[in-house]
Amino acid sequence: MNIARVWVIATNVFWEVIRDRILYLVGLYAVLMVASLRLLPEIAANTENKIILDVGLAGMQILGLVIAIFVGTGLVNKEIEKRTVLVLLAKPLSRTEFIVGKHLGLTAVLTLLVALMTAIYLGVLAFGQVAYPLNSILVSAGFLVLQLSLMTAVAIAFGVFTSSLLATLLTFTVFIMGSASANLVELGAQSKNATVLAATQALYLVLPDLSRLDLKNQAVYGVLPSPETLGLNAGYALLYIIVLLAIATVIFSRRQF
Repeated sequence: MNIARVWVIATNVFWEVIRDRILYLVGLYAVLMVASLRLLPEIAANTENKIILDVGLAGMQILGLVIAIFVGTGLVNKEIEKRTVLVLLAKPLSRTEFIVGKHLGLTAVLTLLVALMTAIYLGVLAFGQVAYPLNSILVSAGFLVLQLSLMTAVAIAFGVFTSSLLATLLTFTVFIMGSASANLVELGAQSKNATVLAATQALYLVLPDLSRLDLKNQAVYGVLPSPETLGLNAGYALLYIIVLLAIATVIFSRRQF
């Protein structure tokens, strides 16, 4: 794999997504945070600070997820529909470089998006004199980038073989089930049914355990897993991303245009 060619693809994706006015979502997030700071004290008794912290972190995740899913599913599909993929692949560019470049480009956009929203979040909290655990919030933001990068890989994997609409629905389904996958085995065990237990265990093995990368609740209270656990969870996300991109590359390589 040629790093220079991957870099060119990633850079093109980055600027293409930025030109689509994606960063307007940062403005929307700023409005959300300012409105929360203004309105919550009037409707929440003695818990407004906790709610503001929750709303800010949840807002980052939702807006980031919107970009990861809706843009990610179209990264490859759009090239196929416009037939521009034929021009790209006619050049000395492998399909692996194409897929990896697309993923890295959108991940770079998501990283910038999360960084800007985190800066706004901390700025609004400081302006409103809301106490917050800085280190925990920064770690949570870093793991949010990993989670969004993983969901981008899921979106690309679905986008290489199906329509953008179906890929969007499938990716969103994976997010919902992946967020709750840690509870699937417990649910299967409680059912006391061997078939249900086997099915839930299989789903847990196949679906990404997104709860490993969701540190919102821990960040609010300033309580995070140990550095060893954080390292293992980050490694889990990176390994899952690599596997998904490999699968996407294999599927894409077998497509006929």
